[in-house]
This record gives sequence, structure tokens and C-alpha cells, in this order.
Amino acid sequence: MKPIRVLLVEDHKVVRQGLRALLAVEHDIEVAGEVQDGREAVRLIETLLPDVVVMDIAMPLLNGVEATRQILKLVPDTRVLILSAHSDDEYVIQVIEAGAAGYLLKQTAANTLVMAIREAHRGGTYFSRSISKRLGELRERSMGRGNKPRKGAVSLTSREREVLQLIAEGMGNKQTAAELGISIKTVEKHRQHLMSKLGIHDTAGLTRYAISAGIIETRGPITLE
Repeated sequence: MKPIRVLLVEDHKVVRQGLRALLAVEHDIEVAGEVQDGREAVRLIETLLPDVVVMDIAMPLLNGVEATRQILKLVPDTRVLILSAHSDDEYVIQVIEAGAAGYLLKQTAANTLVMAIREAHRGGTYFSRSISKRLGELRERSMGRGNKPRKGAVSLTSREREVLQLIAEGMGNKQTAAELGISIKTVEKHRQHLMSKLGIHDTAGLTRYAISAGIIETRGPITLE
């Protein structure tokens, strides 16, 4: 029986090392690779072809939510599990809408992560207990609203979300163009579309929106438990 091939996507090296060590003792799981940001994960996904991707949300260059969307578009059979220190409703909603198979908190017990990987590989879903409870509450509220779109929701394209993240991380048009492999003029056009769609007229406003929408976050040091 082939082992479950797992790709680790996490920008903190010490966390990646811990996850690799944790999974190394499981006879039915094999770490196919590890990368430090979502863009690298998307770039390698068709080469590595992992069964399950274990991914953080808050990462530079390309966050876990957008990376999930792009990975599943490229390799629909891959299963994505989000492993995050954050349990905000906005993150949970975005992850589900992106198509992830589960959401676990970083303080999750080691055996729970292993179970989640196996369940995702079988085609199921797995959420931390507190996340499952919140999902039930969100579902009830959604039914109460008659499943209307979320208030203030704005539809951005995948490329617009990428550009927005890089702008909010402080990159200028030239840096953004180089990172995405597009022209400066195209970046400027995306920036104009973003401002028009969001009703925002400066970079500071775009950054505030990116933080409020969970596209980037202000981050403190991570404590491993």
C-alpha cells in the first residue's frame, strides 16, 4: 500500500521541522516536500503531486487561502488541510469557500493531525472541535439570513488577491511585477481595478482592507505548544 504523500507549507522553519518529525514516525505517511510560502507550493504542486497539503494561512507572498484555490484548480484531487494559529470566523469561511478539506488549530494534539491527514486522504473532512462548533453556529446564522451573500463581500479575481497581498506587504509596482512575472503596466491596471471595486483610493486603505479581509495579518511571535 502506497504511503500518503504530504506537502508541508509553512513559513516558520522550526514548525516545518516539527511537523516533519511528527509525521516521520507514521508508517503510512511520507513527507513529499516542504516549502515556506504559498507561491512555492503552487509552483511545485504539479511536480510533487502530494495526496494531502498541510498549509498555514498567514504566509508572505501568497497566503494559504489563495494558495488553496490555486492548488485545487491545478490538481483537483489534492486535499488541503489548513493548520493555523487563528480561528477567526473570516479565516474559517474563506478556507471552506476555497475548498479546503479541513481546518486545524496549531495547538491541536499530534495524533489529531495524523487522523486529519488520513481522513482527508479518504475523501472526508476534518475540523478542530472548536472550529466544528463555530461552523455549526455560522451555518445557523446563514440559514437565518436565507443564505444571502455576506454583507460587504466583494468579488476579487485570483490575480487581484495576489496583487493586493503584495501591495499590502509593502511591495511597489516594480517588485510586484517581478514577483508575479507580469508587466508593471498590468500591475497598475490591477491596482486601479482593486481601488475601483473596493472604493479605496490609497495604498494605506488597501492595506487596511487586506488585514480586515484576512488576506494578510499583523503577526507576533508564534508559540509552539
